[in-house]
Amino acid sequence: MTATVVLTARALLLDMDGTLVNSDAAVERVWRRWAERHGLDGDEVMKVVHGRQGYASMALLLPGRPMEQNLADNARLLAEETADTDGVVEVPGAREFLASLRDVPHALVTSADVALSTARMAAAGLELPGVRVTAESVGASKPDPEGFLKGAAELGVAPADCVVFEDSGAGIAAGRAAGMTVVGIGPRAAAHAPDAVVRDLTRVRVEARADGSVRLHLAQG
Repeated sequence: MTATVVLTARALLLDMDGTLVNSDAAVERVWRRWAERHGLDGDEVMKVVHGRQGYASMALLLPGRPMEQNLADNARLLAEETADTDGVVEVPGAREFLASLRDVPHALVTSADVALSTARMAAAGLELPGVRVTAESVGASKPDPEGFLKGAAELGVAPADCVVFEDSGAGIAAGRAAGMTVVGIGPRAAAHAPDAVVRDLTRVRVEARADGSVRLHLAQG
């Protein structure tokens, strides 16, 4: 049986990887190579890296390593990820979902930098939202709420009136910390108890209303 959850908001804040774009294969390739170079278990590394900026993942995985080394390593990994778009595709329904937001305030809030977000959205055949908060825009990685709060501020909408779309534990925690309602996308999200969860973006219907609000119809199950 399918139940429908209805949420109301004034703006939507969208993660990229795992939410709009399925880049799991590329992420796995790059981070498993990194894990091997550092003698770490690849499966354990993959439990940490989704949703975070690379330097923040490295700080958790290699505690005590100087941050300047993490930042330098992160720059190398970003270049590798940007060059590797093999298998990067849209999450089902992403193109239609983005098209339905043309009259709805929305922003991309991603831990990727400008180059990586541009490459992955292009590889998936998706148009970049006009408002974007990328790695260069923030001083702290998810699960810190800074990115989502910046996105809300750029749209001129109070955090409590925003709905976040996320797939990772770090991203869901960031949305919660920002005081926003969080919709989880896909099975990875379900483990982190977002306010609602859908299988993919084919399960989301966007209704722009005359008063400037947006109603989200989320098909569960």
